[in-house]
Amino acid sequence: MRLLFRVLASLLGLTALTVLLGAGLAYYLAARSLPDYEARWTVSGVAGPVEIVRDLHAVPHIFAESDADAMFALGWAHAQDRLWQMELGRRAAQGRLAELFGPDALPVDRSMRALELPAHAREAVAMTSPETRALMEAYAEGVNARIRAVNEGALGRGAPEFFLFGEDGLAPWTPTDSMSVVKLMALRLTGAAAIEARRARLLAQVTPEQLADLDPVYPDDGVIALPAYADLRSLGPVRHAHAPRAPHPLSPFAEADSGGASNVWAVDASRAAAGAPLLAADPHLWLSAPGVWHLARLSSPGFDAIGAGIPGIPAILIGRNGSFGWGLASAHVDDQDIYLERLNPDDPSQYLTPEGWAPLRTRTERIGVRGGGVETLRLVWTRHGPVPPAGGELDFSSITPPGHVAALAWTALSPRDGAMDAAIAMMRARTLEEGAAAAALHTAPAQNVVMADATGVGMVTAGVAPLRRADSRTRGRTPSLGWLPENDWQGPAPADASPGVLRPESGAVANANNRTTDAPFPLHLSFDWAAPYRIRRIESRLNERPFHTRDSFMELQNDAVSDMARGVLPLIARDLWWGEAQNDGPAAVRREAALARLADWNGAMSPHDPEPLIFTAWMRALTRRLAEDELGPLFREIAGPRPLFVERVYRDIDGAARWCDVVKTPERETCADMARRALDDALGELTQRYGEGPTGWRWGAAHVATHVHAPLGYAPVLGTLVNIEHESGGGDHTIMMGQSPGRGPNPDANIHAAGLRVVYDFAELDRSVMIVATGQSGHPLSRHYDDQSELWRRGDYIAMSLAPEDARAGAQGTTVLTPER
Repeated sequence: MRLLFRVLASLLGLTALTVLLGAGLAYYLAARSLPDYEARWTVSGVAGPVEIVRDLHAVPHIFAESDADAMFALGWAHAQDRLWQMELGRRAAQGRLAELFGPDALPVDRSMRALELPAHAREAVAMTSPETRALMEAYAEGVNARIRAVNEGALGRGAPEFFLFGEDGLAPWTPTDSMSVVKLMALRLTGAAAIEARRARLLAQVTPEQLADLDPVYPDDGVIALPAYADLRSLGPVRHAHAPRAPHPLSPFAEADSGGASNVWAVDASRAAAGAPLLAADPHLWLSAPGVWHLARLSSPGFDAIGAGIPGIPAILIGRNGSFGWGLASAHVDDQDIYLERLNPDDPSQYLTPEGWAPLRTRTERIGVRGGGVETLRLVWTRHGPVPPAGGELDFSSITPPGHVAALAWTALSPRDGAMDAAIAMMRARTLEEGAAAAALHTAPAQNVVMADATGVGMVTAGVAPLRRADSRTRGRTPSLGWLPENDWQGPAPADASPGVLRPESGAVANANNRTTDAPFPLHLSFDWAAPYRIRRIESRLNERPFHTRDSFMELQNDAVSDMARGVLPLIARDLWWGEAQNDGPAAVRREAALARLADWNGAMSPHDPEPLIFTAWMRALTRRLAEDELGPLFREIAGPRPLFVERVYRDIDGAARWCDVVKTPERETCADMARRALDDALGELTQRYGEGPTGWRWGAAHVATHVHAPLGYAPVLGTLVNIEHESGGGDHTIMMGQSPGRGPNPDANIHAAGLRVVYDFAELDRSVMIVATGQSGHPLSRHYDDQSELWRRGDYIAMSLAPEDARAGAQGTTVLTPER
């Protein structure tokens, strides 16, 4: 027995030693790729010496003697901090994720191959100005110089993820790769096709009047009537009536309600306490670790800019220079249309056009799969665009009748894409007029650009909107019949149709993805805008005081009060507050306690309080109670709180109160019945999740902001090591936005928020501030992987100064790049 014990103890010790050695080796290999910010490198590709000063938070301040050398150094810094993130974005655009992650990534690759983003990117690069193209090439040389340095110095392959998913060596970075990342961002920031497909699926089951309740046109429902679905129904039943599957974690395709969002606002000197303009911007994107944004400063003869960019793109996309600042917000332009193309029943290689039958363009591609497999994929295009293949992330089979295929038209697939010319020009702008001229060069993704200089503020919409014919049958709201000429685009909308204002008399501009133009179709830009609650709150807060300061703008960016809750709660609770109490046991006790708390609530989505949790769960349950009996399996399309729908029902707009009656029961339920039952549903769910309440319930415990590492963050054990998590406030419709999925195992999680916040103060520009949601480094072992995260959670900022002495004070190190002789 004693011998057996010794043997077992020896085996256990050997196992522990093996684990420790393995962990030590893994740590050693991972640590090899930690960036060294204090180093000198001799490199080919620069004309003169370049300094990269890493400030207290490892933000690179680049000092170069030429613009090309500054871009080279930016490429070096991006590759030093985020090489894995860059490679992941490049592979996503190319449709080559399955090579690293196996068959699970094939749906993404199939759809991306159809879009041909790299081919379109090559065309765009060829059409950019020679100066911009030279800067893109200098940036690519900087990335590649860093990759060579990693290989020659055995620096852990540049990032620890490459030990798990890397190949023999990284392909050189090219300007096409940078342009592909731009187009990938355009894809992430548009949900136009997803909205159109959802609308078609819903119209296959509900009436246009019902859809007007579920998916209302905002702000004026009477501008355009909903298109009839008769054209599509007459083609025959679709193959599927169910909602699409949940997206792959690495999918760049936005769901219908998950495109880009942002807040931007600015006031001129007449509205500022210090007598100079102020500007604030906080773009809302998916949360990830590392975050989407990377901070940098460029100083060279043609650049003097600081702000945030996206690794892989050679530009500062949101920032300021010595006399001009700008911020971006998604413009929600309807830049995509789905076309149903009729196939020739006698020859399915042909499809119908206004001129008769035409051949489909086809090509076969091979997708490599990790493990040695290869998938052969047949790709198809029509005159309108690519036909997404079945089994992909972008799959229109649920709305495609027999004998047809569905093609995607999208402005970002145009060979003329001025995005990089616009970005470079914006960095060099010195006045509002120069900023507006730079914005006019942009193609996709469409953005509202808020700008400020010493003389005032302004806002313009940048990006191409398609010009549809005035007699279009669908007006881009539902899939169009591809053989009808009236459904074709007529090219881009005229530039002078884009909304914009410079130096407004009011002295203030703002946008929260709300409607920006009252122009009628076809110059309308879109029918699908963000709900009005954020812009109403911004306008109210901007106008409640005569003068603003940098600090008041910072406070406003962190405003977590929901005007949506303030408006909707009295509608759904009034009959329960003032009506006859329903005494139905323990449920009634919980209900009355919750109603008493909500009666005193001011709408603040504080992480410390239970009221935001109760209200959000109630709204989610109320949507289900109102709509699930009519929609059945399609309810997943709209699951979650839908306040515009609830407002229409409880205000009985156009008879929308009919949704309160459950069509499958003989009784006639009232809206008060639905509110009470939904509240009981919500309180029961919360009790099951968090125990008896509501005293111990907290919104922050449910509304956890999780910055997920791709792909390690999805692994059960590794996720706890590489993901960044913390409780957060705000909600779907607060200025400090924290959007939740509204369904799934964690319906209240914060998954989409302001990964960047900036405030520019033109009274003293070097007092401007910025913050990203995680940190500069993409390396999980770096202290700069998450060193800004806690600041971001608290609503704090770091300095945004162009003064060299500010960067050098407390610097983490200085990298010097010198040219080879």
